[in-house]
Amino acid sequence: MSKKIRILVAKPGLDGHDRGAKVMAASFRDAGMEVIYTGLRQTPEMIVEAAIQEDVDVVALSILSGAHMTIFPAVLKLMSEKGLRDVLLTGGGIIAQSEMVELNRMGVGRLFGPGTPTSEPINYIQEWVKEHRPN
Repeated sequence: MSKKIRILVAKPGLDGHDRGAKVMAASFRDAGMEVIYTGLRQTPEMIVEAAIQEDVDVVALSILSGAHMTIFPAVLKLMSEKGLRDVLLTGGGIIAQSEMVELNRMGVGRLFGPGTPTSEPINYIQEWVKEHRPN
């Protein structure tokens, strides 16, 4: 792939636990991606604005607070309203499998739970970008 994948890693809401997000950000960077980490306590508006400003291919949210059924749809809606229909929204956290399926139906990409090897989201993102940005 000629152009590096640009990924925004964000911690939305009041969730103050960012260890997993930092591990994933480092893993994405080690896999050759350009990583923008927003830090803690981001609103959906802040996340989407950063995605626009940074011209990212992927937005990855890390949510451990239980607010995933509110935050993912809010970010997805704002992404659509702002014309980011060709940007992958993915992420991970403490999310029940049934809720992962529901979020996927809404248009959110694959989601990952605790204990997932870092290679899985890396491979998923690389394949998604290869399929959606062939050049």
